Amino acid sequence: MITEHPLLLVLDLTGTFAFALNGALTAVRAANLDIIGVVTLGMITALGGGIVRDIIIDDLPPATFTDWRYLAVAAGGSLLAFLLGRRLERLSVPITVLDAVGLSVFAVTGAGKAVVLGLGPAQAVILGAVTGVGGGTLRDVLTQRIPIVLRSELYAIPALAGATVTVISIRLGVDGVPAAVGAAAVCFLIRMLGVRFDLNAPRPPGEDGDDQVG
Repeated sequence: MITEHPLLLVLDLTGTFAFALNGALTAVRAANLDIIGVVTLGMITALGGGIVRDIIIDDLPPATFTDWRYLAVAAGGSLLAFLLGRRLERLSVPITVLDAVGLSVFAVTGAGKAVVLGLGPAQAVILGAVTGVGGGTLRDVLTQRIPIVLRSELYAIPALAGATVTVISIRLGVDGVPAAVGAAAVCFLIRMLGVRFDLNAPRPPGEDGDDQVG
C-alpha cells in the first residue's frame, strides 16, 4: 500500500493523531461523557473513515486492525484530549493544521487504495473522500449533531479535490510518493484557504451565507 513509504506513514499517523485529538476534544466540549466515551469518539473520528472504506470494498479485516500503530496513536491522541481537555484550546491552530494534514493524506491513500483494487475513477474519488471525512461524520452522528461536513466549512470539497488529483495521476501513469504528496498538498491548500478566509460550500439561495464560496 502507498502508506508503507516512511514519509506517508508518518503523515498518516500524524493525521490519525490529529483526528483522534479533534474527535475527543469535540466529545469533551459537546457531550457529558466519561473516559470511555471520549476515547471511543476520538478513535472513531481517527479510524472510522478507513474502516468504512475497507468494509465497502470488502477488504477485510480493515487495515486499521492489522497494524497496531494506528490503534495506539488514535488511543493516545484521545487520552491526551481527555486528560488536558480545554487546556488544548489554545493550540487550536496547530491542531487544525494537523487535522488538515490528516484529511489530505487520508483522502489520497483512500483513493489510491480504491484504484489499486480495481474500482472506477468516480468510485475511487468517492471512497477517498469517505476515508477523509467518514470518521468525523460518524462522530457527529453519535453526538446527535448534523455532521459538520454537511453544513459548514470547506471539508468535503478539499477531500474530493485531493482524491480526484490522485486518481488522475494514477491513470496518467504518474504514481509514487511525489504524486501522492502533490495530491495531498492540493487538498491541504484548499482546506487551509477555507479556514483562513472562513469559506463554506455554497448554500441554497436566500439562506444566510449564500455568498460563500465552495
